[in-house]
Amino acid sequence: MRRSISLFSVMIIGLFLVIGAQAQKKKKAAAPPAATSSPSMAEIQAAVDEAYNNDKDIKDGKNADYIKELANVDPNIYGIAVVTVDGQVYTKGDITSRVSIQSISKVFTLARVLEEQGAKAVLDKIGVDATGLRFNSIIAIELQKGKEINPLVNPGAIAAVSMVGGADSAAKWKNILATHDEFAGADLGVNWPVYVSEAGDNLRNQAIAHLLLAYGRMYFDPVQSTDVYTKQCAINVNAKDLAEMAATFANGGTNPVTKKKVVSPETTSFTLSVMATAGLYDDSGQWLYAVGLPGKSGVGGGIIAVCPGKFGIAVISPPLNAAGNSVKAQKTIYDVVRKLKMHPYLVQPK
Repeated sequence: MRRSISLFSVMIIGLFLVIGAQAQKKKKAAAPPAATSSPSMAEIQAAVDEAYNNDKDIKDGKNADYIKELANVDPNIYGIAVVTVDGQVYTKGDITSRVSIQSISKVFTLARVLEEQGAKAVLDKIGVDATGLRFNSIIAIELQKGKEINPLVNPGAIAAVSMVGGADSAAKWKNILATHDEFAGADLGVNWPVYVSEAGDNLRNQAIAHLLLAYGRMYFDPVQSTDVYTKQCAINVNAKDLAEMAATFANGGTNPVTKKKVVSPETTSFTLSVMATAGLYDDSGQWLYAVGLPGKSGVGGGIIAVCPGKFGIAVISPPLNAAGNSVKAQKTIYDVVRKLKMHPYLVQPK
C-alpha cells in the first residue's frame, strides 16, 4: 500500500511539473518582446544634430603647434559621426576633411599586440597602470625603471610598436597600417607632410626609446620602432573613419559595416579597459567622470568613444585644451551621450 501511494505521488508530482512547464512556455510565448535600452535611429540623429548646433560656435582652444604641420590644419573642421553595432551611420558637419590620427592610433596598435601575444604579455612587458605624469614623460620611465609605462602614453606606445609582429620595420608597419585599415573599413594612407614634420623633430621620442632599451623594455630596434610609431601617428582619418573604428570595438572586435573580424572580443575588452583609465592624457579621470565611456584623443583634434554593444562615436575639431584634448570634441561627445542616456553608470532604480 505504501508503495502504491508512493508511486501515485510521483505520478501526481510529475503531472504538475508537466502542466507547469507547459503553462510557463505559453506565458513566455505570449509575453511581448523585452524592451531594449538602445536608442532609436531618430533619437541618435536628433542627438547628433542637437549637439552640433549647440557646440558649433565654440572657439576655445588652439591647434597643437609643437608638431609644426599641425598648426597649419584648418581649426574650423568640425564633424561628428556615430556608427552603431548594426552598421548604421549617423553624421553631421564635416566628415570628409582628414587629420592625422596621432595618439588615437595607440589603441589599435595595442589591440594588435594583445591579439598576437595576449593580455599577459602586455601586462608584463609594458604595463597598464596610468603613470600619473605627462604623456611623453621621461621621469615616469626613470621612476619605474621602464615598468608600468602604459601603452597609451608615448613610452608604452613605442614599446607596443616594437612588439608588433613583423621581422623588420617594413613588416611591422604593414601590419599596423593593415590593422587600422580593417578597423576603419577603408584604405587610410598617411599624411606625409605631418610625418615629415614629426620625423624631423622627434628627438624626445628617440630618447625615450633608448632609455627603455637601457631598462630592457624595448623589443626591437629603438630608432626603427620610433620611426614606425611616428608614421603610425600620421595615418590620415576623417570623423566617419574614426567612428567606424570605435564601432568595431563596440561590436566586440568585428567591424559592423564590413562584417570582418579584426580582433577578438577578449582583445577588445582589455583595450577598452586601458582606454577607460588612460585615454585622455591628464584629463582621463575628468573624462570618465563626465562621460563614463572608454575614449581616446589625439592632438590632431580627434576623439573617439566606445559605448560597448551600442555604438562608436567620433568627433574631429583641431583646437585643443592645455591637456591636448579637443575642446569641442569633448563637449560634443558629452552632449550626445547625455542626450541618449548612455552613461553606463547612470542606472535608474527599479
